[in-house]
Amino acid sequence: MSEDLQDLWNLVAEVWHYGFLGIDVGRLMSALGIIIAFLIVRHFFTRVVMARLHRWAEKTESTLDDEAIEALAPPIRFIPLVIGIFVAVGYLDFRDSAGEVADNVLRSLVVFTLFWMLFAAVAPFSFVFGKLERVFTRPMVEWLVKATKIGVAFIGGAIILELWGIEVGPILAGAGLLGVAVALGAQDLFKNLIAGILVIAEKRFQPGDWVRVDGVVEGTVETIGFRSTRVRRFDKAPVYVPNAKLSDNAVTNFSDMTHRRIYWMIGVEYRTTVEQLREIRDGIEGYVVGNKDFAQPNEVSTFVRIDSFNDSSIDIMLYCFTKTTNWGEWLEIKENLAYHIMGVVQKAGSSFAFPSQSLYVESLPDDRPEAFIPPERQPPSGGDLQDAKSE
Repeated sequence: MSEDLQDLWNLVAEVWHYGFLGIDVGRLMSALGIIIAFLIVRHFFTRVVMARLHRWAEKTESTLDDEAIEALAPPIRFIPLVIGIFVAVGYLDFRDSAGEVADNVLRSLVVFTLFWMLFAAVAPFSFVFGKLERVFTRPMVEWLVKATKIGVAFIGGAIILELWGIEVGPILAGAGLLGVAVALGAQDLFKNLIAGILVIAEKRFQPGDWVRVDGVVEGTVETIGFRSTRVRRFDKAPVYVPNAKLSDNAVTNFSDMTHRRIYWMIGVEYRTTVEQLREIRDGIEGYVVGNKDFAQPNEVSTFVRIDSFNDSSIDIMLYCFTKTTNWGEWLEIKENLAYHIMGVVQKAGSSFAFPSQSLYVESLPDDRPEAFIPPERQPPSGGDLQDAKSE
């Protein structure tokens, strides 16, 4: 029995001494304790140091530092963990192949942290691309920001692969061949991608513009993606339009209107005299011309004319433009114009016409029946009254 216990003790001592990869369990536990200690430091670093950085950034007038600290906070909080792993691996002192693996792990963590910081810094420092908006559109600049992020992530991944002895060149060559095969089966995808680039390059519209795509959708542009554009209809339903549709179909951009048109046909009754027509026309024209809400005749075409003799009315054409293109303001201006026109017509002593028909009879046929005229009822005589009473 004692020999069995001694063998068990020797086995435990052997396992404890050799542990994992020739490192005793005690050193492994110590290394784990080092990592836990740095996790505690990371928690303290996050609660104290990062909080002070946020308070310092709030005191400045610029919002760039606030955005930068907010974006860089996750990779910065990862740094104490990387340091803890570095100290723990150094304490374990791996040998031979295990040492090479540990070294590659540490290098990969360092590269990952650095490129994570670069990736996170692209968004807050994208103001550098803002100067390009003089040449490119805002969506194109957003695409450049996304492409920069993809480039940073790709370079970081390539460096990590190179650290592990994996050559990136053959992978890219294979990806190129795969891309050709995929391109043959994804022609619509690339067609939409190219169409999106053309739409942005031509500056047809921007996010926030009110557009109408003939036969497709009408609404407000929200985002212009690589494959499709999201348009929010006026009933608040989103519509994802393939960029090829935007490239091939006619697109009306109402947000680029310089003015907004009012085109009315105002019908007055046929009993309106010439003097009344002149008074009504001059009253409407006087309101439009000189009003700060309307574009003046030297800027746009403006007409107030007696236009036509309709079936039930004499039509006055009103053709003018407002300075504002905002729909709500345009509706208010139209409402005030309608009030004024009603007042002008009433003041002139005329009325608005409505659909009606008049029937004129010049003669009646000779063999028509005589008109029936009911006899007048005679009041009863005195004798009849007496008889009625006696009865």
